[in-house]
Amino acid sequence: MQIVYRFEMRPTKEQQKKMFHTLKLCRKLYNWSLSERQRVYKETGQGLTYNKQQNMLPGYTKEHLEYKQVHSQVMQDTLRRVDFAYQRFFAKEAGYPRFKNRDHYTSFTYPQVDAVKKTFSKPGKIYLSKIGFVKMTTHREFDASQISRVNIKYHGGKWYANLTAEVEVLENLIDSTKSIGIDVGLEHFAVLSDSTEIGTPKYYRKSERKLAKQQRRLSRKKKGSNNRGKAKTKVAKLHAKITNQRKDFLHKASLDVVQSHDIVFMEDLKIKNMVKNHYLAKSIHDASWGTFRNFVEYKCHRYGKIFLPVPPHGTSQTCLCGANVPKDLSVRVHRCPACGMVMPRDLVSAILIERRGLEMLAA
Repeated sequence: MQIVYRFEMRPTKEQQKKMFHTLKLCRKLYNWSLSERQRVYKETGQGLTYNKQQNMLPGYTKEHLEYKQVHSQVMQDTLRRVDFAYQRFFAKEAGYPRFKNRDHYTSFTYPQVDAVKKTFSKPGKIYLSKIGFVKMTTHREFDASQISRVNIKYHGGKWYANLTAEVEVLENLIDSTKSIGIDVGLEHFAVLSDSTEIGTPKYYRKSERKLAKQQRRLSRKKKGSNNRGKAKTKVAKLHAKITNQRKDFLHKASLDVVQSHDIVFMEDLKIKNMVKNHYLAKSIHDASWGTFRNFVEYKCHRYGKIFLPVPPHGTSQTCLCGANVPKDLSVRVHRCPACGMVMPRDLVSAILIERRGLEMLAA
């Protein structure tokens, strides 16, 4: 399976200059590719394919000699991005491809790397063609021979290397008694069927006032001025900090769940529909239930565990005895008139999720 290692880079000023220049040239190439597709379609009624644009690339680079400073595979990957944007549009997964400005084109990719011989030949550094050896903080171990792709991203005032690796799935003996049901919520981030509660950190909510203050300052700056650029950087850094805090929490929480259990059941929630409730949308986005589910799922696959999504219908309105107990979100305690059970509603839901999951496995 594929996983991605993310490491912070610490380039010199000269290297940063080259990396920003590479981003600029890739963005220009992306916009040229998109405009060519639009022009050819208007003139002929037929679209350009990736292969046709790849054949046009040598002629384009001869006319624009500055592209000698960019690795050929990085340019090819830029054309693939345009092609992928069109594929998603035709599949109705995204809107029509748009031209990119510098705020919306922040990464470039080396799709094939010679990881063993050169890319990681110096400890604590990564080799980027046309740029050189750049310092990289490797806070965890990885096998360089497994790295097949390197993506360089500028985010929140920092540079990151995203290393795609092909890793083997670990074989594990599944203990059916080590199963768990997880109910996600807003009062508690998650409640497990063994009564474990995971608190909600609310990183966005805690930084909301500071973020609003920075955004007000940004809105007062004159467009195109240096001060506006500085204010925009401050807002981006704060957003990046919130994102990193949330990801760190989600990775730790998901790893703890997967390491402690062999079978994990979670509700198959339709979050896009849930955020249509404008009273809860901000809190749901801040909790990032979808990201948590994705982290739990891929970690289960990585460590040879079982992950199974469970239909959510009725898990919050049903008692363990099977009786229907309707209640709205403001009611936090489950009281069953049929069997007399009194229990936190989230715990009841988690137990029902585990029961339903085990029934699905048995079937």
